[in-house]
Amino acid sequence: MSDTRLTLKEMCAKFDATPRTLRYYEYIELLQPEREGRTRYYGPRECARMTLILRGRKWGFSLEEIRQWLLIYEDEGTEAQMRSMIELADRQLADLEEQQKQLKEALAELQDLRDKVAAGLSKS
Repeated sequence: MSDTRLTLKEMCAKFDATPRTLRYYEYIELLQPEREGRTRYYGPRECARMTLILRGRKWGFSLEEIRQWLLIYEDEGTEAQMRSMIELADRQLADLEEQQKQLKEALAELQDLRDKVAAGLSKS
């Protein structure tokens, strides 16, 4: 893989994404690869943006929320966008904390059930 520019195939491999996903992100203007004929080339800027897109998706943000985040990341966001992003992050943090609590409860319940079944087996 080239250090400065990646082809669509290389970009897919680097980020474990499908060509369809990358083309969609280009279509909705989250990514803007260079084009030479029909070939797309992704430079360091696009790789950084893709990293941020994947982080945002992992944290549960919508693509539109990620778009706002990318504007802020590139110092093109307004103060209102920055304040909005802080509010979005606060909401998402609360949601993730609730999911974490629910997951801990589910793990504890499953562990308890597993232990009861294992104890029943050892009595047999």
